[in-house]
Amino acid sequence: MSLLTFKGGIHPDDGKKLSKEKPIKSVLPKGELVYLLSQHIGAPAKPIVQKGDHVLVGQKIAEAGGFVSAPVYSTVSGTVKSLEKRMNVTGAMGDAIIVENDNNYETVTYQPLKSLKDVSKEEVLNRIKEAGVVGMGGAGFPTHVKLSPKEPDKIEFVIVNGAECEPYLTSDYRRMLEEPEKIIGGLKCMLHLFDNARGYIAIEDNKPDCIARMTELVEKEDRIEVKTLKTKYPQGAERQLIYATTNRSINSSMLPADAGCVVDNVDTVVAIYNGVRLGRPLMHRIVTVTGDAITDPRNFLVPVGTNYEELIEEAGGFKQDPVKIISGGPMMGFGLYDLNVPVTKTSSALLCLTSDDVSENEETNCINCGKCVSVCPGRVLPARLATFANEGKEEAFLKYNGMECCECGCCSFVCPAKRPLTQSIKSMRRMILANRKKKA
Repeated sequence: MSLLTFKGGIHPDDGKKLSKEKPIKSVLPKGELVYLLSQHIGAPAKPIVQKGDHVLVGQKIAEAGGFVSAPVYSTVSGTVKSLEKRMNVTGAMGDAIIVENDNNYETVTYQPLKSLKDVSKEEVLNRIKEAGVVGMGGAGFPTHVKLSPKEPDKIEFVIVNGAECEPYLTSDYRRMLEEPEKIIGGLKCMLHLFDNARGYIAIEDNKPDCIARMTELVEKEDRIEVKTLKTKYPQGAERQLIYATTNRSINSSMLPADAGCVVDNVDTVVAIYNGVRLGRPLMHRIVTVTGDAITDPRNFLVPVGTNYEELIEEAGGFKQDPVKIISGGPMMGFGLYDLNVPVTKTSSALLCLTSDDVSENEETNCINCGKCVSVCPGRVLPARLATFANEGKEEAFLKYNGMECCECGCCSFVCPAKRPLTQSIKSMRRMILANRKKKA
């Protein structure tokens, strides 16, 4: 049987061997904790604490600022030091709550749910909302919104994204090996909301141990099955994953729900389980700290608000000074110039490299080879779109479907002229979206 996949894509060196075999290690923060109020798409959370307040682990310190928003919880006990602006991974300044850790870890009392039986859909959704769960594999879309489509009866597939196609990242791999029951439990919570849906756990075939374990655990589950995907980047991108598992297509103007699908990544599904069944808010995430500059690459279970510099220390520090540090993976992450930034709900990795292939290569003229077209999963013309973007030709950019780019970076990766195609297209897309927002 052929493996499930999509058209296009690339096969970069995945770098996963650096960290994949080591168990997840828990980290306790040492200094102050910084809780940014914008850790998700939508309205920032609103502080409900003041300077001098004593807070506990699991205490809500900021409430949702609207329907498309999510609350923030303290991950330590201690004293609110200040409410001020701090820097995020993109270099922008944002409002934050600063808590001085007292190292006592006094914790609120959680309210677990013994069974899903006889629990209403509204109660499940409310628990997800109150837990502050957001998408932890991408931009951080509030999960309760994603799980509230206009027509829930038309949702046919709930897909757990276990592809983890981004090079170097292994947090989902370790989660699937170490806590598979929580993933299945979280998927059951999601299926509770959609009476007509089946659950798919989609995993690339470079993770045979995860496939075998998950298949064994869902053997007697009538509504859940494991889908084996071909290992290829960006197999875990939402549009590509939906096409590979259901043979349905969506574009930039559609939501997965328009194709009868809901997609969440592994860590998000575990957060759903913790919120619904255990009553625990989203306070931690797994961060892969890796790269050839790191002494001991591995995955860490990190309290939200922890400083990135502390993660480097936990990984043994630098064995060689890094030339480039990226928050996230090499294909879609953000280059960092300062490690004094906090872990958020959407932090996935800290990649430290001793060389920078991008800056070391000199850009030359396009030779019209067509390689960017052959690998593009969005089936657009990256070289032409990048030219339109560089020349500010918005009308032509839109005519040639520039908004269908998923910014995966495949075109830049294969370009023999070393043109920053994705960067140019991404900049134009951001400008168009900003202009549309102003006009709305």
